[in-house]
Amino acid sequence: MRPAPFAYHRPRTIEEALVLLADLGDDAKVIAGGQSLVPMLAMRLATPSHLIDLRLVPDLHAIETFGDTFCIAANVTQREAERDRGIAAVPLLMEALPLIAHPAIRNRGTVCGSLAHADSAAELPAVALALDAVFVVQSTRGVRRIAASDFFTSYLETALATDEIIVAVEFPVANRASGSAFREISRRHGDFAVAGVAAEVTIDEGGRIERAAVSLSGVASTPLRLRVVEQMLVGAVPDEDCMAAVAEAARSMLDPPGDVHATAEYRRHVCGVLLQRAIRAAHAHALERVGRSVST
Repeated sequence: MRPAPFAYHRPRTIEEALVLLADLGDDAKVIAGGQSLVPMLAMRLATPSHLIDLRLVPDLHAIETFGDTFCIAANVTQREAERDRGIAAVPLLMEALPLIAHPAIRNRGTVCGSLAHADSAAELPAVALALDAVFVVQSTRGVRRIAASDFFTSYLETALATDEIIVAVEFPVANRASGSAFREISRRHGDFAVAGVAAEVTIDEGGRIERAAVSLSGVASTPLRLRVVEQMLVGAVPDEDCMAAVAEAARSMLDPPGDVHATAEYRRHVCGVLLQRAIRAAHAHALERVGRSVST
């Protein structure tokens, strides 16, 4: 199919883009990389009367570190972020980016665009939720900041108002005593994952977990933060008993959908397996970062 007719706008400044979006209202869509929006246009799942292309806006191409914050602007592609030297400051994001589809897709798709699309099976929403990322959004009314925990509201829906643009997303720089891991399973390489787990742990001097952050992809209408599991991990090491208890607790909380790719029961089971793998890997990564041997 071909997209429905639309008018195409290429603003040169963020101010121009915001005025256009405010004036055109619900009839307009913002596009940067287009890896999510273009297929929806082609299938007429989205039929905006106007497209506002941000790629000529120079202020939206930066990747910067400000103190303990790693900031990615709206036009930065996933491949650019993946290759940036500063990405090592956010190990969970660094691990998740190469798992997104294929290099050709990441060459066009933007980090902020994937987050704005808010597909709960995608990697980046789960990473943003686990890391307590902050979305910097702007409109003609001003700038506001939205915590990741408040940003994803339902399937493909977010807290963005119709006249707002994500101008950047901010990730916290990882603590030296922290380790991260992203684990997922898909039917074919490059497909959306059947399920995925994003995990980050911080360890104390004895190697025990003193803080944990865990979120899941592909099991609910939004990425899912497992606060109960995080609390269970505090003070623990990921031995067999701990991991079995954590996996069972996670499975008991899940009510995932079933579809042509996987049954609900399979998703529930595989989440427990992936959770154990991600926690173990994150713990080992934390030990490695502080220069200690892996003992679990």
